[in-house]
Amino acid sequence: MDEKTKELIAIGASVSAHCQPCLAYHLGKVRELGITDDEIQSAIEIGFMVEMSARSAMRKQAGEIMSKPQTQSEPCCSGGSGCCG
Repeated sequence: MDEKTKELIAIGASVSAHCQPCLAYHLGKVRELGITDDEIQSAIEIGFMVEMSARSAMRKQAGEIMSKPQTQSEPCCSGGSGCCG
């Protein structure tokens, strides 16, 4: 994969992850590579679409969990006590 593609992916990933330092860093890199504002804007828009889809899926899952009768909760992803701690 070429450097241009990697940096545009990083822009979209930074936006979807809400990582402002990453976005600033990768915007600097794409500017160094001479990537156009239109290409950058497209990557940003894709990041927003990914973030919006993930948010929508989480809202749906949270709603489904809340509508179920209360039972013992599922184990946490970390397998330890608390959430992911």
